[in-house]
Amino acid sequence: MPKRDEMAENRWLSPVSGTIRRSELWRFTRRSVPRGIALGIFAAFIIPLGQTLLAVVLALPSRANLPLAAVTTLVTNPFTIAFWAVIANKVGHVTLKIDAATTGAASESVRSGWMQGLAQWAELAGVTAFGFVVLAVVGAALGYLLAGFAWRFVVARKWVRRPAKGKTLHPAE
Repeated sequence: MPKRDEMAENRWLSPVSGTIRRSELWRFTRRSVPRGIALGIFAAFIIPLGQTLLAVVLALPSRANLPLAAVTTLVTNPFTIAFWAVIANKVGHVTLKIDAATTGAASESVRSGWMQGLAQWAELAGVTAFGFVVLAVVGAALGYLLAGFAWRFVVARKWVRRPAKGKTLHPAE
């Protein structure tokens, strides 16, 4: 995990280095953990490069947990980006229903020559980009909800295992 001083000394983050050093951005609390995870997932899918910087910048005004926002962006990395691009393309096709919408007269006028290749590339890129936006929004919402439920589950387990007031864990007799 990135350390507070390392991030504050980063030359790209120097304009907000004073804000980064605030301790509330580094605590693991009931509200900051889901925010950090949601912002990290959102930043991971919304832009292909510099997602950690985007997650940190988004986490500052929302008082999200900075380390979690930065680490969660690793959902998309050079090893998994091809997988996510295929998933984003499929999500974009399902969401936009491109196959049914492009069988009209507009697609027939582009069937010949280099315009066909350009139109196919533009369609593929647009559908995939829209799929990444859908993945970013839905993934951030799911990450927020799952982190909130996990936090409540862990705290509830700790309360159940906690000894009652005035009782000892191991009785002498």
